Amino acid sequence: MTDLTINGKDVTLDVPGDTPLLWALRDDLRLTGTKFGCGIAQCGACTVMVDGMPMRSCVTPVEALEGSEIVTIEALEGPEADAVRKAWVDIDVPQCGYCQSGQIIAAAALLTEIPNPTDEDIDFAMAGNACRCATYVRIRKAIHNAAKMLET
Repeated sequence: MTDLTINGKDVTLDVPGDTPLLWALRDDLRLTGTKFGCGIAQCGACTVMVDGMPMRSCVTPVEALEGSEIVTIEALEGPEADAVRKAWVDIDVPQCGYCQSGQIIAAAALLTEIPNPTDEDIDFAMAGNACRCATYVRIRKAIHNAAKMLET
């Protein structure tokens, strides 16, 4: 049994401690916005926020998160998240959309930490978030646009 706060709700997971958070989210809690991509923390599709920091849920055992606060794409909120979502739509970032929950979480986390990121900041923060459709140019542009929205 592992006690966590997920999307603002206290949750007790009755799964083996070595169960990856991704599978507890998807299979036990039916929070399917977090995607399985590679299973080795290399693609970013499974990114969630853990205690305010982006983390790969596919390789993170639930027992390592006892007492943590987890936010999935379903509950990601705040001005940065709102700006990123709006910019994603305005720039028409997604094609297939599979990686987008991880991309959006990583972008919102970046803007929370660095409100006006450079291209280098974006490349560093988004490295490891793979996009099968290669929309990286639009992702970078959307992050810059979201930063501008947050200035006003």
